[in-house]
Amino acid sequence: MSAVKIVAVGITGASGAIYGVRLTQELLTLGHTVHLMITEAAWQVLQQELGWFLENKEDIIQEKFSSINGKLYYHTLRDFNAPIASGSYQADGMVVVPCSMGTLSKIANGTSSNLLERAADVMLKEGKQLVVVPRETPLNTIHIENMLTLSRAGAKILPAMPGYYHQPKTIDHLVDHLVGKILDSLGVQHSLFKRWGE
Repeated sequence: MSAVKIVAVGITGASGAIYGVRLTQELLTLGHTVHLMITEAAWQVLQQELGWFLENKEDIIQEKFSSINGKLYYHTLRDFNAPIASGSYQADGMVVVPCSMGTLSKIANGTSSNLLERAADVMLKEGKQLVVVPRETPLNTIHIENMLTLSRAGAKILPAMPGYYHQPKTIDHLVDHLVGKILDSLGVQHSLFKRWGE
């Protein structure tokens, strides 16, 4: 197993919320520490796509993630006292998954209007790993230019484009393939999919 890492995970309102949920679960299962942020639009997607009942968000977080090995810290978007809001906190990296085009634009332009955007800005300014997983199609020129801006600033753009060479049989296999690619980017060992040549 790879050394324990501290990873910030931001789930935004793009379709594909399962990617963020699965990534968080796998990081915790492997014993890592996760600082989780979920936008208001993402909560709506979680309800629509995964059937999460939103009456009490804290209870949902406990239900979905509490019985797993690692440490989970859930932060609201207004919690600027969270450790990940500061460059002095030794987080290893951050993943925004899925990343809406609105959030991508704000990160690319350094807006930092909420904790998720601020944490992403911290990763860039500190030279830490920032992985952005856009989930949109088709892409317009503004989307592409914002991705280029982030790439030039040091972020890794990892679109939600699952491969098929591992011969997936279920949607879970497709999800795990993408989550595995994210974990590879973070340097986290996993066994979520069969690698080419294995």
